Amino acid sequence: MPDTHPSICRGVRGAITAGQDTREEILAATRTLLVEMVNANSLDTGDLASAIFTTTADLTAAYPAEAARQLGWTHVPLMCMQEIRVIGGLERCIRVLLHWNTSLEPEEIRHVYLGEAKQLRPDLVNSESS
Repeated sequence: MPDTHPSICRGVRGAITAGQDTREEILAATRTLLVEMVNANSLDTGDLASAIFTTTADLTAAYPAEAARQLGWTHVPLMCMQEIRVIGGLERCIRVLLHWNTSLEPEEIRHVYLGEAKQLRPDLVNSESS
């Protein structure tokens, strides 16, 4: 019998802020974000196609992708980039876009915004908060 919900690649977004520009703070914040994204979506990391991380220019002490490696994401292609600088933009922010093979519909995906990053997408935080 054919699968009625084929797996296709979808994006799931997340963001968090680091308290300081230290390796420990950046990696801890990123691990927290990734674990919450996995839990919120019952995500199997074996279904990840890739992950793109960005940081604001004021975070220079570590690559957030290192946190994913610490969580065991050894076979997921990861890339880090710098977020564009916007006047008045959120500081010390780590963002991630996971490309995920899933059978979920777009409206079923839970995007995760933690800490000060909740202000980036209050529409998603308010509609998905438990």
